[in-house]
Amino acid sequence: MTANHWPEVYKKLGVKPIINAQSWVTALGGSIMRPEVLQAMDDAAGVFIDIKKLNLAAGEVVARACGAERGLVTGGCSAAQVLMVAACMTGTSELNAEQLPDTTGMKNEILLYRGHRNRYDKAFITSGGRLVEFGGHDHVTPNDLENAIGDNTACVAFVIAPFLPAGIGLAETIKIAHNHGVPVIVDAAAEVPPRANLTKFHEMGADLVAFSGGKGIGGPQSTGLLAGKAELMEAVVMNSLNLDSSVAAIGRPMKVSKENIIGLVTALQIFTDSDEATEWQGWQSKADFIAKQLTGINGVRVEIEDDPSERQGPQPVLYFDDSYSGPSISEIKQRLENGDPGIYVGVMGSKEEINIVMVNVQDGEEIVIADRLNQILRP
Repeated sequence: MTANHWPEVYKKLGVKPIINAQSWVTALGGSIMRPEVLQAMDDAAGVFIDIKKLNLAAGEVVARACGAERGLVTGGCSAAQVLMVAACMTGTSELNAEQLPDTTGMKNEILLYRGHRNRYDKAFITSGGRLVEFGGHDHVTPNDLENAIGDNTACVAFVIAPFLPAGIGLAETIKIAHNHGVPVIVDAAAEVPPRANLTKFHEMGADLVAFSGGKGIGGPQSTGLLAGKAELMEAVVMNSLNLDSSVAAIGRPMKVSKENIIGLVTALQIFTDSDEATEWQGWQSKADFIAKQLTGINGVRVEIEDDPSERQGPQPVLYFDDSYSGPSISEIKQRLENGDPGIYVGVMGSKEEINIVMVNVQDGEEIVIADRLNQILRP
């Protein structure tokens, strides 16, 4: 289904579909779920179920997929961030869990490399903790982390994303933190695919790892998956699913419906069983087509880039040199978005570029993207 199809449910509200060439971003709806996922969610909606039992069973599926001791379906990756920190602060004490977000008497400092600060890290302090930065934005040493760990350190948070520097690296972070008996939690929201990342960070020794369920995995947008060491996951579950307690847990506002749990589990199973090379080739062919169509524009160089530290899959990237005399980059993006259908292109990387992310471009939409850019860029 492409942006040329206007579903009646959106037409009634006057909201038109767009072409998403920006990635699995929340602002554009995450990803498009497979028919099998939608059918599974529809099947789940028709009966009542014991939510605690469903969560535990679904958690086993998540744990197996991640190669971890235990797992849980969460209300998005941000919810997983909240729960990871809560678990590190409360342990398995129900009294501590009931006390949150008041952290009196608990270790409540979350260490975070300054270069990993980002617009989403408020989730780390939602449960009552306090962020403590270490290092500089562009420079950090192992000693910076060593010196930051103290008596009140609850955990070290590590964020993995294309737009952030690696810092001292996850392996070194884990080594130092574990030498002090401090757990390491990982926010890897958009880091799958590659599928190997589901298990990679656990194999490195991370204590808790969170992914978005509504990005590359293709589950409901408001889902996430969290997996890790059994004892900490017990604390996660307590802070999320303490349904029998007289005081609701900190994770109560982030509860996940039975339909979304089933949708995520179904999407995860399909994702792990599907062929990554075939998926990549689909993106590559669309990228090649767009790049070919945009050759020969004065002042514009088109490169296909796929460095995973900066890009999500192969992407045509448009660079503009001094001989370019057309519309500004901001104007190009505005004209793309204001067209019919609207086209939203990449926002990562240099401000002097336009990158076209293939992961959500539906079949045939690459033609629309190339045609629209040619209309704008060629005099």
